[in-house]
Order: sequence, then structure tokens, then C-alpha cells
Amino acid sequence: MKTPLLTVDIIIRFPEDRVVLIRRANPPYRGAWAIPGGFVEYGETVEEAARREALEETGLEVELEGILGVYSDPSRDPRGHTVSICFTARPISGEAAADSDAEDLKIFKLDEVSGLELAFDHGKILRDFRRALEEGQGI
Repeated sequence: MKTPLLTVDIIIRFPEDRVVLIRRANPPYRGAWAIPGGFVEYGETVEEAARREALEETGLEVELEGILGVYSDPSRDPRGHTVSICFTARPISGEAAADSDAEDLKIFKLDEVSGLELAFDHGKILRDFRRALEEGQGI
């Protein structure tokens, strides 16, 4: 039986509708901006994976606030079918800095991300995030 791989994405929120994006250091989408995230390791929960990936890629320890959505388009990742659970989180400690698979990190205002080259389906995820904020959803 062949099944999709499980991943997490983490929208790390700062005041004034600002979010952390990393510039990918590795293919696919090398050089494109992305929401921090990665593969869930065997034996860990999706929540543990989200906190681990946030720390590994951004240097930030985060508190998970909620789930924005589940993204499962079979073509979302050119390496193969992945399903991502996208969390929202806020930083609780650490210094924001590119680490692990990231060659750069920047905190963007949501208004600034529409003109960026974004990896995977992260443009759709960020549009969903903006819509949820505008609708006052508690994410």
C-alpha cells in the first residue's frame, strides 16, 4: 500500500500581522520563500514535529495556537504526495535566525508576501491565513 507522507507547516505570528518565512536552501524550490515546516518523524506527534521544525529552521521556540487547515493536493510537493497540517503559533523564546534547511529568514508583513516567490502551496496557505484573520477566526 502506498500512502502520502505527513508534514507540518507552522505560521509563526508576530504582532501587526507579521509572519516568519524562510528562504529554502535545498531543492525543491531552492531560493524560494517558505513557511517553516517539514516531515513528521516516526514516533512523534504532529504537534511535536511542528515545535521541532520551528526551532530547527528559525531558532524560535513556539507555542502552538491552533490549526489553520490540512493541505493535501497530491501535486503540492514535486517530490511526491504529501499531506500537511498547518499550525499557527507564536514565538515564546529564542532569536529568529535562519538555521538547518534555511539560507535566510525574514519577518514579513502579510501585505508583503503576495509578490514573493513562494514554495509549494504556501501562497494558498498564506491567503487562507489572511482570510481567517479578516473573518476574526480564533486561529
